Amino acid sequence: MPITQKRSFGNIGEKIAARYLKNKGYEIIETNYQNNSGRRLGEIDIIAREKGTLVFVEVKTREMQKYQNTLPEENITYGKLRKLAKIASVYLRQKRDFREDYRFDAISVWLDLKRKKAKIKHIISL
Repeated sequence: MPITQKRSFGNIGEKIAARYLKNKGYEIIETNYQNNSGRRLGEIDIIAREKGTLVFVEVKTREMQKYQNTLPEENITYGKLRKLAKIASVYLRQKRDFREDYRFDAISVWLDLKRKKAKIKHIISL
């Protein structure tokens, strides 16, 4: 799958994940947050708030037919978690303060584009 196709596939998954969170009562604060000062560390897919807690969400999207027996969240490695923590730290310094509770969640999305269906798994507090 070419990179642009892969990116748009991931964007579909992120939109589905954001809609899922909204339906669960989360407030979506930002999507695709990137640190703009200093060295670029990466991106946080979704930043949301649930019951006074800031939630940094990593979204992994996979094609249902091809990857139905694998877990997309398996691609969230220790290194990826460290990177997310660094980006979250930058976000907290720029936008908020450290007194606010926060956590890291993951949402796995399996897409079946032919049938226009998605399967979602939400892992709270990685």
